[in-house]
Amino acid sequence: MSTIKPHRRVNDILLGPLERPALHWLAAHMPAWINPDILTGIGLVGSVVVFGSYWLSNRHPAFLWLASLGLVINWLGDSLDGTLARYRKIERPKYGFFVDHTLDAFSELLVVLGLGISPYVRFDIACLALIGYMLISVLVYVRTYVEGVFKISYGKLGPTEVRVIIIILNAFMFFVGAPLVGHPFGIILSIYDVVVAGIAIILFLIYAISTIRQAVALARVGE
Repeated sequence: MSTIKPHRRVNDILLGPLERPALHWLAAHMPAWINPDILTGIGLVGSVVVFGSYWLSNRHPAFLWLASLGLVINWLGDSLDGTLARYRKIERPKYGFFVDHTLDAFSELLVVLGLGISPYVRFDIACLALIGYMLISVLVYVRTYVEGVFKISYGKLGPTEVRVIIIILNAFMFFVGAPLVGHPFGIILSIYDVVVAGIAIILFLIYAISTIRQAVALARVGE
């Protein structure tokens, strides 16, 4: 079977100077019995923990801390599986790319919809953010095929920064509650609705601008 088309990985994120050495250290000290598949499963378990914790936050806000722990678990598994495979030189390019990113999409679904069933963010606004995130994911995969560049960071922001933002929101939700910011057009919104809606708008803009730029660039070279 032929190998997957080679691509260059670009992950120029704000937290990269901290994340990359940490992942390398973890990969070097990971027990031999833990392999990339196990880490991928751990990442998925983390997203399930996030979903369940947001649902339980309808009963008590303390479950928001468990949701944040789930995000850390998700980061550990999702970020370390590929690093460990590269460190041990046991990459399986087609299998790894397919399994990792299909499960990433499911994890994104669980995390964002979990936020939408919590008492802090409206479900429809959470869905808007999910659509924006999925559009960016589609853009990443299409650019990987067209350019041979797997670019997962835009404006110094990537999945790690998104997790940190959500963890910060969880802390605010626990300590502040859900203060309202007004009733525009008769719609009741919390401050978190505004923040998540703002993130959704930013994702839509990144998708639109990047898509137009890429299309123009490809048209100029006739490809």
